[in-house]
Amino acid sequence: MNDRRTFLVASSCGIAGLKFGACNGVQADERAAQPNAVVAARDSRAADGQGGRAKSVILFFLCGGASHVDTWDMKPQAPAEYRGPFNSIQTTAPGIQLCEHLPMLAQQSHHLAVIRSVCGTVNTNDHHAGYYYNLTGHRADPTFLSLGNDRRPYSDDWPYMGCVVAAQRPNHAQLPNAITLPHKPSKAPYTRPGQFAARLGVEFDPLYVNGAPSDPLKFQAPALVLAGDVTTEQLRSRQLLLSKLDAARKDFDHSSAEKLWKSHQTRTLDLLMSAKATEAFDLASEPQAVRDRYGSGINAMSLLLARRLAEAEVPFITVFWKEDESIAKKCASAGAWDTHGNNFNCLKENLLPEFDRAFSALIEDLAARNLLDQTLVLVTSEMGRKPKIGDPRLGGSGGSGRDHWTHCQSVLMAGGGVQGGQVFGSSDRFGEYPADQPITPADVTKTVYHATGTNDLKATDAQGRVYNLLEEGNALTQLF
Repeated sequence: MNDRRTFLVASSCGIAGLKFGACNGVQADERAAQPNAVVAARDSRAADGQGGRAKSVILFFLCGGASHVDTWDMKPQAPAEYRGPFNSIQTTAPGIQLCEHLPMLAQQSHHLAVIRSVCGTVNTNDHHAGYYYNLTGHRADPTFLSLGNDRRPYSDDWPYMGCVVAAQRPNHAQLPNAITLPHKPSKAPYTRPGQFAARLGVEFDPLYVNGAPSDPLKFQAPALVLAGDVTTEQLRSRQLLLSKLDAARKDFDHSSAEKLWKSHQTRTLDLLMSAKATEAFDLASEPQAVRDRYGSGINAMSLLLARRLAEAEVPFITVFWKEDESIAKKCASAGAWDTHGNNFNCLKENLLPEFDRAFSALIEDLAARNLLDQTLVLVTSEMGRKPKIGDPRLGGSGGSGRDHWTHCQSVLMAGGGVQGGQVFGSSDRFGEYPADQPITPADVTKTVYHATGTNDLKATDAQGRVYNLLEEGNALTQLF
């Protein structure tokens, strides 16, 4: 049994949908009780929204919880203990202001839609539940509160949005429909729930492709690496032998588990022998000038690979920000966006420059290749950061950190039919809670489904019962 997945079922379908937490006093389910005229107007907008254009999605997840108030929802009029030392700058979109440490992204802002009113409140105000909510669109069930970081991925979890999109597309000719890189967060045994197909079935799990900071041009999937000095020719001859042995095992072939394993085996072998698959991962073939534009690090090269996979029309590509362990102590984090201490120096000197160059390059590159309109690009995280500066666990205000904050965050979208140069919603004057047009991760997930034409959210469980993969939420059709 794969050790990354725990098949102990600790929650039932009945409690998986329980709702926890409020967004500035507003629950998302309260919108279900809106007057009929409001619902009719929303449905009319949905009918007019031009969805279904995105052939591919690139989801860039800023692991750790990126500070919304220091990046794309700054509060220059707030008191100093909230706003911090960063200034905002004008961009190529009149209505969008960004942090001064995002100058390259500012030049691409006419492609961006900045959503500033996402309430992702979870029962733990922590990473595990934040991942789950933002990746699946479903609130965390009570096991996240009782187990904390010991809460493993379960087989009856709600599926990752990328797996839902991938499952509804025809199989790609040479590549998997869902690919995740450059790592699987977080380090075992604390693997984050929400990034797997779960109740949809392991056959819809993403293919994980690993990259290392020490060799950012090299990506490989552990499942697709030949052991030792085994060659492709030797593999083919072994396959011939295995096929003859399998002919004598017909009784065993009747097992559904064996059939599933064989389908995975065939998929893996097809990928190993596919020249097209090899070409897609060959970053060294990219011109040096292109690689330089993205940057030299593993996150930059992951976005460049994501562009190549979108070019090959892979339906869903996920890039999880890879931690830089050399700055872990400096930022009181694992080396990513969980900046409990020294928030401003870590952002200014490390995180923002790397993000700014790589992400602006991705948008610029997709636009230059006429791929942006068919590729939805999404930047999100498991949470925002607490607007009031100072984590009490790390010296308070003197530690210059920001604590966890799931009650408000921002999401960036571009391409895939989304109209650029716009802002959706707003947070209050401190950036603590959504103020105008409050939404939840369920609405963001539904917007991804709308953009990709993933309209049929019905699925069937092992007992043959039909259920809805995501009942809550509405697509933000006004973005399109």
